[in-house]
Amino acid sequence: MPKARIRAAVIGGSADDIEAAFYEALQTGNIERLMACWADEDGIVCVHPAGLRMVGQAAIRATFEEMFANSRIGAWPQQVCRIESLTSVVHNVLERIELTTPRGSQVAYVLATNVFHKTAQGWRMVVHHASPGTAADVRGADGATPVLH
Repeated sequence: MPKARIRAAVIGGSADDIEAAFYEALQTGNIERLMACWADEDGIVCVHPAGLRMVGQAAIRATFEEMFANSRIGAWPQQVCRIESLTSVVHNVLERIELTTPRGSQVAYVLATNVFHKTAQGWRMVVHHASPGTAADVRGADGATPVLH
């Protein structure tokens, strides 16, 4: 059975459903579930907060596999601003990130843009672009000043 059909059986629904599955996969370190959120197109892009730009399934998968192997990641959307059309959806997300590594735990806030397209397999992510957030972004989310380690 083709990989796209397997993905369609695993994840369906709206762009919100795909985004929720993406963040759940980040929290559980489930690479298969995470990659099932992505479109099968060659031009998909992931930009990490450090500025590394990954293009294509193989490159994106490799970076997340490395992250899962070296740390535990918790990522929770705190605020989502949505722009929707018939075949594409853009979410601008303030993410709360908890990263646990052998050197200890860190909490940070990240501004992410997630772009979804409606494909033959349903809604799929085509871009995840993340940048470091600022204290002002965080205060806007919960009114408290963050402690970044």
